[in-house]
Amino acid sequence: MARESLLGQVPVLTGEELAALLPSEKGRTRESLIAYHVRRGHLLRARRGLYAVVPPGVSPQGHSPDPYLLAAKMADDAVLAYHTALEVHGKAHSVFERFFFLTSTRARPVTFRAFRFESVRHPRALRRRRQESFGVKTVDRSGVPVRVTTLERTLVDVLDRSDLGGGWEEIWRSLESVEFFDLDKVVEYALLLDNST
Repeated sequence: MARESLLGQVPVLTGEELAALLPSEKGRTRESLIAYHVRRGHLLRARRGLYAVVPPGVSPQGHSPDPYLLAAKMADDAVLAYHTALEVHGKAHSVFERFFFLTSTRARPVTFRAFRFESVRHPRALRRRRQESFGVKTVDRSGVPVRVTTLERTLVDVLDRSDLGGGWEEIWRSLESVEFFDLDKVVEYALLLDNST
């Protein structure tokens, strides 16, 4: 498959998505085709099974893939959350190089270049009630659907886990830029968490 054909696809691909685009040719396996494109600098390997497409005319070393797209594809059920959600919504006071995503499975932190991607399990109360998708919406980022927590859920989440929101000052400065919260959703989500704090 030509480099230009890869560019017609999304900028970040999982191994499964990439394998579907790279048909086996003359007995070569899909894995060897992916390895070929990585060696040629057409693809960057962010971690095992996750790749970023390198545009023509850009060196692999000079290409900086969208870290939010990488975070959104770190797990099949990844939901961008906490400070990362504030950044996606354009409400974060500061830009971080740590990206948090919710997932039902445990995953080790991944470091790719200057970025660190950290998985966080859904809160236990939500898992118990099977409400992990409460307060989750899908937004478009560079033509890719990305799941992210709503501002209402993010408000409660960063107050519950201030360490994942950047600390109290960052949380305060970020949330003061939010024009409107649906307080019914805030209360409903806070009650779902069963957290007295």
